[in-house]
Parts: sequence; C-alpha cells; structure tokens
Amino acid sequence: MSTGEYRQVQIKKFPRAAGRKTAEARYWRKFKSPVLIKEYAAVSSIHFSPVAPYDFAVTSSTRVQVYGTATSSVKKSISRFKDTAYSGCIRGDGKLLVAGDATGLVQLFDLNSRAILRTLSGHDGAVHVTRFSPDQNQILSAGDDRTVRIWDVPTQTPAALFNEHEDYVRAGLVSSDNCNLVLSGSYDHTVKLWDLRAKGCMMTMHHEFPVEALLMYPGGGLVASAGGNQVKIWDILGGGRLLQTLSNHQKTITCMAFDGSGSRILTGSLDHHVKVYNLQDYKVTHSVKYPAPVQSLAVSPNDTHMVVGMTTGLLSIRQRVVKTEELIAQQQAKAQLRRGTYKYFIRGQNVGPSKDDIRIESRRKARLQPYDKFLKSFQYANALDAAIMGGAGPVIVVSLLEELIHRNGLRIAVGGRDDRGLEPVTQFLWKYISHPRYTTLLIDVANVVLDLYANVAGQSPIIAETMHKLREKVLQEIRLQERLQEVLGLMDAIFSVSR
Repeated sequence: MSTGEYRQVQIKKFPRAAGRKTAEARYWRKFKSPVLIKEYAAVSSIHFSPVAPYDFAVTSSTRVQVYGTATSSVKKSISRFKDTAYSGCIRGDGKLLVAGDATGLVQLFDLNSRAILRTLSGHDGAVHVTRFSPDQNQILSAGDDRTVRIWDVPTQTPAALFNEHEDYVRAGLVSSDNCNLVLSGSYDHTVKLWDLRAKGCMMTMHHEFPVEALLMYPGGGLVASAGGNQVKIWDILGGGRLLQTLSNHQKTITCMAFDGSGSRILTGSLDHHVKVYNLQDYKVTHSVKYPAPVQSLAVSPNDTHMVVGMTTGLLSIRQRVVKTEELIAQQQAKAQLRRGTYKYFIRGQNVGPSKDDIRIESRRKARLQPYDKFLKSFQYANALDAAIMGGAGPVIVVSLLEELIHRNGLRIAVGGRDDRGLEPVTQFLWKYISHPRYTTLLIDVANVVLDLYANVAGQSPIIAETMHKLREKVLQEIRLQERLQEVLGLMDAIFSVSR
C-alpha cells in the first residue's frame, strides 16, 4: 500500500471553547489599565475632538470637562451652567465647544478662554442634543420640547425648526457628507430624516422602541438607531428599508459609537456591557463588562483611547499602546503615491506577510507521523505507544484509539503487555478519563483494559497503583455528578415554585 493510498488518522475536531482568544479579541484587550474617575453625577455624554491631540469633552452634572489623552486628566473645566449640562461637543477644528442644559439654553464656548461666545435660546425644555454642522457655521439642537432646531452661529438665529416629533428628542446628528440632511431620533419610537432645503421631513423609520442614539455611516447611505435592547440598520438610499436588527444586549442600549476606522460599531447598555460589532457581518466580536450601567461611550479618532461613562458617575478611560511599527504603517498608508513616479512603480516590493494573513503554500508530499507509519503496517501496539509516549497530545491519542476501535484492533493494541508496557496506557486513562470531551471513548477503552488484565492486576505493584488511582478518579467523578444532580433537582423545584 503506497503513501498516497493510505488514509491517515483523522484528528477529531471539537467545538472551540467559549472565550477563545481571536485576533479581534486580542486587539480590544489591548485597551487596558483603565483609569477610573468619579464624577459628581451620571456621565451623560463623551465626545472626542476630531483633531490632534484628540482631547475629549465629558459632560456630567452642571459642567463640561475637557480631558487630555496624554495624561487622562482634566485640562479645562466649563461650569457656567445654571442647571444640568448635556451633550458637550467639540467643533471640527478643536477651538469651540457647544452644550445644552436643562433650562433650554444652548451655549457656545471658546475652549481656550472658556468664555461664552453665543447663547441661543428658544427651546421650552431641556436640550439633550447639541452638534456642530460639518460647515462649522451651524449648530443642531434638540430636546424635551419635541423640536429639532438648526441655528446659524454668526446671526444667532434659527435657520430651521422641525416639530413633527410627538415625544422627547434624545438623539440627532447632521450628515458629514451633506450638511442639508439632519437625522433625529425620539422617544415616540421614530427616526426622522430632515432636509434643510425642503424645510421638512423626507423619511420616517419606526424603531419600535424609544430611540436613544443614532449613527450615520460614512457616505450617508446607512443609518444605525439604538433603542430598547436593539440596534437597527436602515438603508436611507433604499427608502428607509430595514436591513438588520441586532439584539445582543439584555437591557436598554444607551449609546453608540464608531471606532476610529469606521469598521466597527460599539454599543453601551444598562446591562453593564459594551459590545463591539463587525460591520461586515454584524456579529459581536468582543464584549467588555463594566461595574455599572453604561450611559455614554466614545473612541478616539486614532483608536488609542476608549472612554466609557456610567450612570453612577464613574468614568473609565482605557488606553491602547501603539507600537512604532503601527505608527509608521499608518503614516505610510496616508502618503499618496503619484502615478508614474519611480516609488509608485516599485510599491509593494518589500512588503511581507503580516501575522494575521492567510498564507497559501504549495502542496508538499505528506509525511506520515510515527504512529501513522506503524498503523499503516498494522502494528497497532507500536502505533499506540508512539502516540502516547511521543508527546502527540490527548486529541491525537483519542483519535488513534477511535481509529483502532473502528478497525477492531483495540484489544490487539492494549493486549499482551507486561507491567512496563501497560503503564503508559493506564496513566493516560487516569489523566484524561474525567475530561468531558474524552470521557465516553475512554470509558470503553478502560473496560477493555480491565477485561484483559483484571486477573493479573495484583501481581504488579505498578499496575495495582495505577488501577487504584483510576478507580479513585472514577469514584470522584461519580460523586461530583451526584452532587450536580442534587443541585439540578433543587433548581427545578425553585423554578416550579416561581412559576
């Protein structure tokens, strides 16, 4: 029989254990060493400056504090509010900050001097949403008076007023690709798309829960809305068609954010968890648990900081250390090569595979493992010894034992041994018989060993000791199973009473 005709031992494949580290999980676990800061009240809003050094505004109680990413400490504190402040937002150039408050005022501040530059009044209730328009000359505000307003900063007058919502408005944004499009989400369970040119609502999407947060994808074609324990993805270009519903949280989702690259969505919830979704397949790639319900979150544009605010006033700042190689790669990615130049012609010449790349290799002639060589020549005992004593690992040994059972060669493999030859087999049984993945098969193997050697077990002190250990291991497992059955019985009784 040639090597090409021989079928090698098929290694058993078990389901991957929960919590197995993936490349995605390893990346998000790099956000470590959290700095915990206690604010006076719930942290209602976090917003990063779009420009370096990417300071971030934290809104809590009656003040907005600007933290530096380098030191994770307060650089500026703005407390010129008469009541609770909401939605502190830094402008695109990093020079101005806007925030609303519970009295209905919208105030514009200079970040350097902390002076009030504009005070916009007109809302009849608390203003929970303030955002800058991409043109930097207009401000979006929305709140408990059920209105959405666009303010012209130079003239301090409202450029548009939308009042079709029937409940509090708690989410809103201006499209980064078209400053004439405004999106708002309300506790009336609707998401509305407004057009400043038409001065009205162009589209209404029904979320079916009070809307707490909104995101618009780069390009403006898709929108994500969060409310209840669900995130819904809407196709704006397709007339507001619902594309996807994500319901991985147990309680209300309070906040959402993109990562710096725009390839992941992070959601925070009252169930204490922040979950990371891949935008390619909308699967949860990572989850982080916090000590209190999550109310706000944000990720820095350069993906080095993740900041989470909680209802108890706790502020968690996690930082990811960026290696020099990654910084160089980012700078090189930003550098645009002109077509026709020598550098453009030789681009990619020295690029090597990264550790996460899938490498396709040419086919090589398969080399048989020692146990396969013995199995090929029907030397079952030698094949078993080669697997056990060759350090092949329990999965391979179990796979070989299963193959021997299929060939009716198990008794041949374990029979006819002296005490020294039987010891490795009994040691393997003693070590792995209680492992949940191998128990069923190894019990059958143990029964064969006992049938063959029960009459001579007492003649060798080595085998007697190993058999005694195996017996104690089995009895210990039986006692454990009996206790688990008792616990299950108690739980069934409790559940039946609670019904």
